[in-house]
Parts: sequence; structure tokens; C-alpha cells
Amino acid sequence: MAHPTEHPHIVVHAPALDGSRRVTSGDETLGIATHVDDVSEILRLADLYVTDVEETDVIEWQGGGPDDWPGLSEHHDA
Repeated sequence: MAHPTEHPHIVVHAPALDGSRRVTSGDETLGIATHVDDVSEILRLADLYVTDVEETDVIEWQGGGPDDWPGLSEHHDA
């Protein structure tokens, strides 16, 4: 039985060339994340409060998990 306040399906898409990741809910783009904390903030701004974005079943991580931000880490390692 679904709870009335159940969250919609959220997708964090595979990283772009710069390492950023698009966050969507259905056909709607909620924002662009450059870090896992950005995903939490994007969801908060959309009134979708997820307490642990790294462990929830509400979010589908495509092209890598919450620790995968390729491209961005390469720029910071220098």
C-alpha cells in the first residue's frame, strides 16, 4: 500500500563530460548536481525531503553511485 506522501521516482543521471549530473523527477529536470550534497539541496528545493540520498530506494543512480563524480575530481586533484 502506497503512503500518500510517498516520494516520486527520482533519477540522478550519468555524469556529463564536466562531471555534473542531471536530477530529474519523471520528465521534469529538478536541477544539476556537482556533488552528492547538491542532490539533497535540489530535492529540498523541490519539496522532496529525502533524509539519506545515498541509501534511499527513491533515487535511481545511473552511471555510477553517489560517490561517482568523474571529471570534477580530476580538476581538483592537481
